Amino acid sequence: MTLAQLRYVITVSQVGTLSEAAKRLYISQPSLTNAIKELEKELGITIFIRTNKGVILSRQGEEFLGYARQVIEQTNLIEEKYLQDHNIKHEFCISTQHYSFAVEAFVSLIKEYGGKEYDFRIRETQTYEIIEDVAKLKSEIGVLYLNSFNEVVLKKTLKENDLTFHRLFIAKPHVFLGKDNPLANKNKVSKLSKLILGSLFLFSNIIGSLYILSNILPLITSFSEEILSTLESQKEIKVCDRATLFNLLIGLNGYTICSGVINEQLNGKDIIAVPLDVNDFMEIGYITHNKAILSRFGQLYIDILREYTKKDS
Repeated sequence: MTLAQLRYVITVSQVGTLSEAAKRLYISQPSLTNAIKELEKELGITIFIRTNKGVILSRQGEEFLGYARQVIEQTNLIEEKYLQDHNIKHEFCISTQHYSFAVEAFVSLIKEYGGKEYDFRIRETQTYEIIEDVAKLKSEIGVLYLNSFNEVVLKKTLKENDLTFHRLFIAKPHVFLGKDNPLANKNKVSKLSKLILGSLFLFSNIIGSLYILSNILPLITSFSEEILSTLESQKEIKVCDRATLFNLLIGLNGYTICSGVINEQLNGKDIIAVPLDVNDFMEIGYITHNKAILSRFGQLYIDILREYTKKDS
């Protein structure tokens, strides 16, 4: 096994076809194909599955890719430090629920440490995908929350996937509202009944393979991004991204239940966070893989996250 073979696997996984990967790597397609076949034979695993549209990673390949990325990242750091190669393209990926502070920390990381070349990725996505991403080493870090309703199921799932949850801070529930919502000028929302008539906005929570593998199909609501997701509402609208949700909050005078942490620069002045007077909490933190070593950028991102959220601890 060589570093070149590891880089081949990473490139093929990124572009999805051997022909395009060969062009990017400046080698012939037969040479690339043979190198990957030799690696698969040496390791005794199938890394890629061939399809009529290209190639996709096998389950074994997804796991191997995570380790390959770690090796290349560490190699890049050695070359940068000892060979004075400052043109190395660093890679880093996180997955997160829809939190502005996670995006804000990501922006700070790039501005301060990105360098001349980098391939940084952030995925705002659903809870099950965050867990899958970190479990399969597609992402180094996943940002999500636990509370009294979901922690039994989520902790079980994290344990089954060799993941650990690290607390950042405890948040009290808030309601995100458009600034023109009648409840926006309240010091707090004290009665849930005031919300039931409004439109409740939720992030979509589609079942993934991780649920099925974990035998927790009936407990889908434990993977909801919002606390009190079982709260009855006459009108519900499910969305997939934060920008759409905020636009609908403003346009339809609806609400969503959240941590209350909001960044005006990223989200504008039209969204208001009002405390929700309920006996509940959100323990917001991040997950990592027990068998993975955090990269320099992973540790830096966590340090920035802690700095951004320490006032809420």
